Amino acid sequence: MDWFPLYNSLRIALISTVFTFFLGIFAAWCVAKLPSSFKGLLDCVLTLSLVLPPTVVGFFLLKLLGPKGPVGQLITAWWDTKLTMTWQASIFAVTIVTFPLMYRTVRGAFESFDKNLLYAGKTLGRSNAWVFWRVLMPGCRQGLMAGTVLAFARGLGEYGATSMVSGYTPGRTATISTTVYQLWREGNDALAYQWVGVNLLISFAVLLAINLLERREKTVKWPAGSPEV
Repeated sequence: MDWFPLYNSLRIALISTVFTFFLGIFAAWCVAKLPSSFKGLLDCVLTLSLVLPPTVVGFFLLKLLGPKGPVGQLITAWWDTKLTMTWQASIFAVTIVTFPLMYRTVRGAFESFDKNLLYAGKTLGRSNAWVFWRVLMPGCRQGLMAGTVLAFARGLGEYGATSMVSGYTPGRTATISTTVYQLWREGNDALAYQWVGVNLLISFAVLLAINLLERREKTVKWPAGSPEV
């Protein structure tokens, strides 16, 4: 059994999650401070990829990053290389698809955070950066961790957009999802079931991690023997 699809899926999901983590936090922090009239419009723009079919996202990426696309032409002219049909292209696709999950989760955490704690830090003479990293981020760590885990899990199982921009090349661009589809086309159900099992185990582990994080957070907030209200 060739384990490259697992390795490739993990590295694509991990790298894209790093991008999604910082982009999601930045966008959530900026939008959370805006008036409500602007939030609705920006929400539609920033979460559009959540409701669009992944193949549509892949189509737009092909038109943008392909050899005839505006970005693809520049990359070809400057570095004599192409972005599509490579495993790196999947990073763009997964980042776009998973971004709304991180953004909405983190924005909800930011907006539910007690603003009085932020004002208290500022009245003590602390800078905005200090308040953000030392007060807001630790206070919203549960939302941050949940958004990160969800983005990673979604990226690990992404198929539609990645299959369009990266295709399926064994040992180069193959992921778990594209491998399962290819094995099904070839009638190799036995090996396809093995990869489905691998995906199920990883998905179960991710969901278990989220539950453990939630339980740990509740334990920290409510020590043993303390009554909950």
